[in-house]
Formats: sequence, C-alpha cells, structure tokens
Amino acid sequence: MTRHVEVRADMARKIGPLPHHWNYIGYDECNYSHTPGGMKLLKAFGTLPDAPYYVRCHHMLVTGIMHPFYKWGSTNVYTEDENGDPVYCFETLDKIFDEILKSGGKPFFEIGFMPLDLADPRLARDGKRYAGHGNLSEYQQIGWSMPPKDWDRWYDLIHVIAAHLKERYGEKELASWYFEMWNEPDIFYWRGTHAEFCKLYDYTEAALHDVLPDARFGGPATTGTRDPEGNATKFLDGFLKHIREGINYYTGSTGTRIDFTTFHTKGGGYRFDPLSLRKKQLPSVQTLVENVRTQASVLKKWGYGDLECVLSEADPDGWAAGGRFDNHNLNFRNTEYYATYTASGYYHIEELARELDMDIRPLAWAFMFEGERCFEGTRTFSTQGVEKPMMGLFRLLGRLGTEEIELSSSGAQDLSSFPDPWGTGLVPEINGRATSDGKHLSILLFSHHDDWDESRDSVIDLQILSAPNNRNAVMTVTRIDADHANAYTAWKNAGSPDWPDKDLLARFRQASELKPESAPLENKNGTFSASIYMPSHALALIEIDFE
Repeated sequence: MTRHVEVRADMARKIGPLPHHWNYIGYDECNYSHTPGGMKLLKAFGTLPDAPYYVRCHHMLVTGIMHPFYKWGSTNVYTEDENGDPVYCFETLDKIFDEILKSGGKPFFEIGFMPLDLADPRLARDGKRYAGHGNLSEYQQIGWSMPPKDWDRWYDLIHVIAAHLKERYGEKELASWYFEMWNEPDIFYWRGTHAEFCKLYDYTEAALHDVLPDARFGGPATTGTRDPEGNATKFLDGFLKHIREGINYYTGSTGTRIDFTTFHTKGGGYRFDPLSLRKKQLPSVQTLVENVRTQASVLKKWGYGDLECVLSEADPDGWAAGGRFDNHNLNFRNTEYYATYTASGYYHIEELARELDMDIRPLAWAFMFEGERCFEGTRTFSTQGVEKPMMGLFRLLGRLGTEEIELSSSGAQDLSSFPDPWGTGLVPEINGRATSDGKHLSILLFSHHDDWDESRDSVIDLQILSAPNNRNAVMTVTRIDADHANAYTAWKNAGSPDWPDKDLLARFRQASELKPESAPLENKNGTFSASIYMPSHALALIEIDFE
C-alpha cells in the first residue's frame, strides 16, 4: 500500500552553511591510483562540483612489486642495500600523489605500513613470529604490521619523505593534505604493543613537523564499536591519554601534538560463506551511527571534541574486497541499496555531529578493482568502467548548495526508536537536506530501509514555503532507484554477463547516467507544491529555479 509522506522546505528558515563533509574516499590497494581504471575514477571525482575529494590509501610504505591485488599494494619507498644502509625510492609514491593531484583531488596520506627491511623480526603481540628479511610470504602475512627494528631509522624515513614532498609539491600545497598515523592499530594491522604504537606516533609527529610545521597530522584510525568497554574504545582511550598527558617517547616532554582525530565505523560484518543464500545478513544504519557516538565520547573525555574528526572508513560493512561470490549478501553493493544506505548513514552521522557540537566527516572506503567480473559485488563505485548507483549518490550530493534551509519530513525516524540493531520492522525512512541561494533550491531526499527486500512505495507531498513572491518556477527531479540511473538493472536484464562486450558496456554506461526530468509544480499564492513518487530504496534530487 502506497503511503503519503509530507515534506516541507522553508526558504525563509536558514540553518547556516552546509559544508560538504562527505568528500573523502579511500581504498586498500594504493597502486590502483595509477592504473587506467583508477585514474578514470579519480578524474570522475575531480569533476564533481564539490571537489576536491581527499583520497586515502593503505600500503603506502610497503615493500613489494608495486602492482595491486586484493588488499595489497606497495611502493618500495624504503629498502636497504647489501651493507644494510637505507635506500629511498620515490618513483611509485610520486605516481600515486601525482595522479591524485592531477585528477583534482587531495592526498589523505595514511603513513603505513612497515617496509620489509625495517620490520622488527621478533614475536608479535598476537603470538605470531616474523622471521625477518628475505621471506616475502611471511612479510605479507605479518611483517608489514610489525614495529620498526630501529626507531631512529623510522624517524629518518619520515623525515626524508617529508623533505621530498616539500621539494616536489611545496609547503603551501602540503598544508592542504592530511597525514594520518597507520590504520586500525587495535587489531592485526599493528602487531606491536599499545605503548609501541604511541611511540610510533610520537616519532612520526616529530619527524614530520620538523620538516613541515604546518602539516595536519592525526590518528589513530582505530576500528569502531558501540561497546564502551570494547577493545577499540580502550585503545583509543589509551592513545588519547598518552598524547594528552603521557611522556613523549621522542622529546621526553609531556604530550604530543595532534591536529585531527580519526577512527572507523562499520554497519555490519561478513565472512566467506558460499552458502549465504540461506541466511540474509543486513547492514545497520543504527550500528554505523552508534559506533560513532561511543568513540566520539572518548574524544570529548580527553578534550579533543573540538578537533576535526574524520571517520577514515565509514561503511555498511568491513570487507571491501569481498564480493557476491564470497558471500551473496554483498550483492547489495551493486544496487541502489548501497547508495540509500550511505545517504541515510551520512545524514544521521551529521545529525549526531550537530547534537554533539562536533565536526565529524565520513570517508567512503570504496574505489574500483581492475579485471573483475561485471558487478562482482566488491565495495566499489564502478565495475568495468560502468558507474554504480553509489557513484550516482556522490554526483547528487555534489549538486547540493552550501546554504542549508530547514527541511522537515513526516517520514523522518529517530534511530533510537529502532526495535533491534538491524532496524527492521519499520517503514522506510524518508528524509534529506535542502539548500538555497534564494533563486535556486535543491532538495536531496533518500528513502531507505535496512532490509533490501522491503517494498513499500511512497508519495512525497512536497511543499515549498516562503518562496520568492509571485514568481514562476521550473522543477526538475533526478532519481536513483531500481529503474533510474541504475546500470545494475540493465545488466540483469541483459542476462548478467561476467564479461560484456563493448556494445553492452556502452548500454550499461548509458543506463547509469543521471537524467533530470521536468516535473509539474503548482503555485498557490506563493506556496509551491508537488507530488513525487519514491520506492523503498531511492534517491531524488529536486531542483527548483525561480524565474
């Protein structure tokens, strides 16, 4: 049964600036930055109206063959010669940064992981042993996550990298980048102790700021949990305690500089399960947001709530490189559901940030993979060069303005009212944001339910209040749903080929395009109204130009 949802946008009620805090993306495999598909996607983000987008990658200091594969990349920025002396090579690191900058983006430089020749050969924190130099397989399993064997050489590495960047890009440009310490040190990404991670942070901060005093440096990029007694919470708490009042491992003074904070949040978890058709596992917007609430309380506890906080991975799940053949549930990433989940999650994260009076910015941990089957289901914006609905979301977000006005919806939902962690059993939420410069009005609405099988369509009864007096207006609506701007639907209708030919790919690309459509708008004494249809999982960008 179709329900009616009342949405009101009041152009006289200005909320204030709407910063586009969603302009962050990232991926494990740093070397995709300089492959044809990666460069194409980076350029696509560079053309969005709210560029630049900040780009974060793993494995920026790792040793290997400088070729990407699932959850692995390398740059060989540090090796040692036969005499054990350091050798620095910036060729691949430069390629990555150059491509990000050339595309119109900005680097979010995640400093990690440990180079092979610098990794400490010893018993790791989790009881695993790393034999050391010469065993690449063991390095790929363990060594990259070890502390340095020589702390002064680690300091020198960071110092040399910073000096090289300064010479190549200049201090002014580098002041616009982010420099982040490591990734998820509370789990297997760091096999040293908590104290050793604090030491790594101290040495890195000292080396970086000795060369680049204006560089933004922060962390600790811990995982997210809604459990106040969970390991991630305790690790973050201990880290902030150290940088606030601990003895700096490099300087011997009290405390360490931090310019921004980071941690991660996920809405669910998946494992390899080829029989997953038997069990539906849903991501949860509520879990995504409550993780942020828990970790944000730790930032406030130590007096860092006023710093910018980047959720340097904010996603519906924690397995970017897994796809529909690993676990059929991950097929949701091919569909409009991934886009509506993200729109809902980002909306509620921003609402939480306003409640807490904090600056919290989500980063989508998604990119692309070369050589995959079409619609593999990995966490990506495109597949074989065809954009998914998720990329369409960012194209719509970029068209929002920067001055927010009040938007109310009878379809809004309070996350705390959800009957269980998955948010099932409720009607789809319909909500969004509105911006206006007085002549142009943009409203981005999302309809989302955590259950992708939920099917309950809605009619939006839209009213625009306080519009310019007695003026005509023209309205367009740009949609993303199963039938609009959705190459996945076209791919299914074509028989779901793993390797479509160029003609099919061209057809899929055409199906992915956003297509604004004119829509009727009624004017009664200066109050404009319209009716807009939205399925359960849908996005609608409503744009009105007042003549």
